[in-house]
Amino acid sequence: MAEFWWKSTLYPSDLFVEACGAIVFDTSTRPNKVCLLYHAKCDEWVLPKGRRNCNETRQAAVKREVREESGYGIALRPLRLVTRAPSELEPGDVVDIPRIYDGLVEPFMLDVRDLGKEKGVKLVWWFVATLDGTAGEGEQQFKAAFMRPDRALERLTFQKDRDVLKRAVELMEQHSDNGVEM
Repeated sequence: MAEFWWKSTLYPSDLFVEACGAIVFDTSTRPNKVCLLYHAKCDEWVLPKGRRNCNETRQAAVKREVREESGYGIALRPLRLVTRAPSELEPGDVVDIPRIYDGLVEPFMLDVRDLGKEKGVKLVWWFVATLDGTAGEGEQQFKAAFMRPDRALERLTFQKDRDVLKRAVELMEQHSDNGVEM
């Protein structure tokens, strides 16, 4: 029996979970601000994210999770992305190489978290979003706060969150002169 040319790990459905999160920009401010969540019980500053439900698209999941945790409604931001995914216009056998596409509403980053042998992995798909003008009450354990990206980088508890935020800011800087500053 032949082996794959690459390392591969199979996970049955009970050993993986998908989550979706967003870097939420308030583009009504100059410079733009980003949304962080403060979880007082853990004394942690984090980005809004949460598990995708069965039969829910990633886009729907990220909108629901941000609203549940922060109280804010969001619109996913179309981006210019480099991706290996082919466009719907390309043939099925197109060469697997990175391409640049404008106007994609797709995740810009994937975090694969190894949860250990008993729990498997957690896949966190990250989107860029802007406020859609609606707001309500977020989950009680979180307090949403908007701050400049440079301040947010100082506040975030986890390095991976800082890496995600940095990349989102770079993507926003490529697409606008909205005053996104680090």
